[in-house]
Amino acid sequence: MEVKEIERIMEKYDADRTDVLGMLMDIQEKERYLPREALRHLSEKLSVPLTRLYNMATFYEALSLKPLGRHQIHVCMGTACHVRGAARILDKLESSLSIKPGEVTPDLNFGLKTVNCVGACALGPVVQVNGEYHGNMSALKVERMLKRYSEADKEKTE
Repeated sequence: MEVKEIERIMEKYDADRTDVLGMLMDIQEKERYLPREALRHLSEKLSVPLTRLYNMATFYEALSLKPLGRHQIHVCMGTACHVRGAARILDKLESSLSIKPGEVTPDLNFGLKTVNCVGACALGPVVQVNGEYHGNMSALKVERMLKRYSEADKEKTE
């Protein structure tokens, strides 16, 4: 990430160190993770200890020190989804993407996580992709869903 971009983000928050979490979120939105160089720059410019920034990055689940996939897939493993087959959905995603929860595909297209609940129990099993809910999932629907996101990426690059 370029220093100028980090400076723009800091300006958005008037370089107020009490807004460092917002700055971290904005950096991550642009880079899909928190690069070490960006954390160092923020630390120096805001006079915030680098260890504090790392503590925040590891404390908040929404932040990541590792690159995240372009499409973040969250599989609900709550009770309602679990009894309706969430484990089978997770297995299908793992085999289709060749990754485990907490990992990212080599092309950085997809990241996979499990969550305790997404608050849509009546739609279970539920998979959330980039904040979009996909209810009543099945193995067949998983393939279609992955294809849809992959094709959308291809259209953007053409």
